[in-house]
Amino acid sequence: MKYIVILLFVAFVSNAQITKQQLDLMPWPQNINLIGGIFTITKQFKVNITGNPDARLFKGATNFLRRLDGRTGLFLEQAYVTKVNEFITAELQINCEREGKVGLNEDESYQLSIVPNKIIINATTDLGALHALETLLQLMQNNGSSFYFPAVEITDSARFTWRGLMIDAARHFQPVDVVKRNLDAMASMKMNVFHWHLADDQGWRIEIKKHPKLTELASDGDYYTQDEIKKIVKYADERGIMVLPEIDIPGHASALLSVYPEIGSKQSGSLPYSVGRRSGIYDSALDPTNPKTYQLLGEIFDEVCPLFTSNYFHIGGDENNGKEWDANLTIHEFKKKNKIASNHDLQTYFNMKLIPMLKKHNKRLMGWEEIMTKDMSKDAIIHTWRGDNEGVTPGGALITAAKNGYNAVLSNGYYLDLMLSVDSHYLNDPLPKNIALSPEEKARILGGEATMWSELAAPINIDSKIWPRTAAIAERLWSNDTITDLDSMHRRLKVISSRLEEVGTMHIRNKELILRNISNYQDTKAVNDFTNICEPYKVYKRNGGGKKYFMYSPLTLFADACSADASDAYKFNKAVTQYLENRSLENQKVVTDFLKKWIAMDLDLIRLSTNAPLIQPLLSMSNNLSSISKQLLLSIEEKQNVDKTALSALLEQFNIRNSADVELAIYDSLKKLF
Repeated sequence: MKYIVILLFVAFVSNAQITKQQLDLMPWPQNINLIGGIFTITKQFKVNITGNPDARLFKGATNFLRRLDGRTGLFLEQAYVTKVNEFITAELQINCEREGKVGLNEDESYQLSIVPNKIIINATTDLGALHALETLLQLMQNNGSSFYFPAVEITDSARFTWRGLMIDAARHFQPVDVVKRNLDAMASMKMNVFHWHLADDQGWRIEIKKHPKLTELASDGDYYTQDEIKKIVKYADERGIMVLPEIDIPGHASALLSVYPEIGSKQSGSLPYSVGRRSGIYDSALDPTNPKTYQLLGEIFDEVCPLFTSNYFHIGGDENNGKEWDANLTIHEFKKKNKIASNHDLQTYFNMKLIPMLKKHNKRLMGWEEIMTKDMSKDAIIHTWRGDNEGVTPGGALITAAKNGYNAVLSNGYYLDLMLSVDSHYLNDPLPKNIALSPEEKARILGGEATMWSELAAPINIDSKIWPRTAAIAERLWSNDTITDLDSMHRRLKVISSRLEEVGTMHIRNKELILRNISNYQDTKAVNDFTNICEPYKVYKRNGGGKKYFMYSPLTLFADACSADASDAYKFNKAVTQYLENRSLENQKVVTDFLKKWIAMDLDLIRLSTNAPLIQPLLSMSNNLSSISKQLLLSIEEKQNVDKTALSALLEQFNIRNSADVELAIYDSLKKLF
């Protein structure tokens, strides 16, 4: 009995000492106050809802119970939440005033109060209540014998109303299960806009019943039926997420024009249009002077718009290089007759024709920043993606849009396919402190959107390109602009990354599938160790101009197993900085342990390569790293002089493009150690 009392006392002391720095919350709440004490979770834990919520809250509360049960293994007695005032004595009381409308500018705020015998969530709408449940799950702690919530008071709301993720299903088709698991992950990070890129040069991915040839001839059999679209929209709505469709026009239209070349801008006698098989910018463009163009688009909109409950429709509008328009004599005459000075103005003419076609379905037009001209309707939403955010056209399109009276959304700095570091995304603010905008202009900046273009993203690896970096972007769009500590973000993100797999993402588990393929089903440890210090080539270097990878090329190679933020590289780079500041034996050991690890890794890779051809492209890099590590060990541990010229020559080998399509993420730190 004495030992039980001691254990309970130790557990109580441990629990009572929890600090904000130990919480793994993301996005970080606006206001949080730890008040001391804990709420211990037992199998009798129940949920009760009051007020007038949408039915989505009953499903959300039930999902909360199942996730809580799965994490604790308590076999919770409450199976479902089906109506209000179901368990009036429940420990968790959710008070919701009214049904929330999924979309922009809705109240998503909540208050969460945890005391030792009661948890209370107060929210104006069920959307806020759903966010509170996600925060509550993130708050859960445990000791050696129980699970609990720390006593806390939280008041929280979103900084921006547009917190989005775009998934491109046109280049590489992303099946329904991929979309659903990413919607679940978005909801867990309090994101509220799913932008669905459905048509591009490389594929037409949405069923049009009046025009079945679009999917018969331009989808390779991979597309969403209208019934699947409706179910996804409902699934998203149940999670508080608005779905924004995109059909990219007038450029990026090869797939559409491969079926209906008569509305294209090519001169007669030119080579026929075909579905794109590579990435990059194509010349294909719809003919804005042909009435049949608008007839076909109207028929497409008439089928697509009713499938989506949101009031927005993305028409793309980007990267129309104008080559086909310049070469078309009929288009030249049209521009002259109608006093249209440039191709940019001609595209505005085209875009303005689309506005009434979309308004017919209560949809507001949105497009990439190229749609913004002096004559473009101010009702359009400008989606910015190029250059910097300092207000210099065209790089500062976000600032220009806000100053010119447009609502705008930022994606520049949130392009996930560029494989940039999570730090760069996290510190990229839609409204940086030095921004030169009036309060009215600032209000026009709706928020931001992470973009996942899929030229190099198939179902097996797309999650690893989206998560966990998008969680950090979600925090930037939800939390206060003062939440910028990178060390805190990295610490929390490590935990959040694993929690994301709880809701279905496969960014961790699918890596092992790729590693097994590379190692030919041998032990994957050495290959995994190497991925943890390598990162895929960044900013499209891996597939510049679409010359190496096509839409049918394998995405099961070493670069596909590597992330934008190599985990061991992050640790090693910090360790080297600390060692160079303080050459203590403790700091030295952290550095040298990594060097010894990579020497052993190289030997293992050599051994594996005798029965795994896909490891062969890695050996040159691994051998170089092993040689450098050995020399550095001699210098650091044995205090021997080494040939710095030879070492430098070895190191510079990492700057030569390699067939593995990766860069060594510890390069700069190795150079510092010289």
